[in-house]
Amino acid sequence: MKIKKREQPIGIFDSGIGGLTVAHAIKKLLPNEQMIYFGDTAHLPYGDKSEAAIQAYSIRITDILLKKGCKVIVIACNSASSAAYELLQEYVNRNIHIINVIDPMVDLVTQNFGNKQVGLIGTKRTVQSGVYAKKIAEASKGITLKSLATPLLAPMIEEGFFNNQISHEIIAQYLSDAELQNIEGLILACTHYPLIKKQIDEYYNGKMSILDSSEVIAKALKTYLENENLLNTGDVLNDHFLVSDYTESFESSARLFFHESVQLEKHALWN
Repeated sequence: MKIKKREQPIGIFDSGIGGLTVAHAIKKLLPNEQMIYFGDTAHLPYGDKSEAAIQAYSIRITDILLKKGCKVIVIACNSASSAAYELLQEYVNRNIHIINVIDPMVDLVTQNFGNKQVGLIGTKRTVQSGVYAKKIAEASKGITLKSLATPLLAPMIEEGFFNNQISHEIIAQYLSDAELQNIEGLILACTHYPLIKKQIDEYYNGKMSILDSSEVIAKALKTYLENENLLNTGDVLNDHFLVSDYTESFESSARLFFHESVQLEKHALWN
């Protein structure tokens, strides 16, 4: 196994702009780390794709990030985490550590919401996989998970509908669903959803514990790097943003997050 070095970059991937919420949280917590972000904009959203398709995309992206010399890979997508995480672990054969977005959130919920009802909103793929329900049940903390698929939210966010009348109405329609009543916390089980966290918080008048996976993942990554003595202490190198297809919404969102001009490199999954 090749010895990893501190100055090697962190690889992050998602189907589109949602994973930028994770990348932003990581950069805020770990400003010295270089990131290589891959947005699979040619195949977004992953939430309505088959498990086999998501696995194929994830393996190809992982290959690209490995060739870029990443010291750790973060799957910044719930659909890919549920469909491809275990396969990717076998594929890389311990040559690199992979962090998914699900396990850190499950740890947070089981530590803080014992014997309570917790809601979850996510893509059809994430909800139908039942991965959150299974992992939370295994913790035996008496938590009741109430999950609702919200398939319109990710495409809405990808198109830039963050804060207008249409997005307010769609969000309210989902959150008022009977499945989400009487909950004491809400898991945002899609990395796109922190982009509408403010609107969700407004719907609940600031009285709901909204669980943002991007912050949880950043902390999990920091813990791993500290434990493995892989925190970068040298020069800060420029981040790189790769996309499988160029989109204006991705470039504008990346610029919004990182407050600087972002150079996108188009990198098709298959040539």
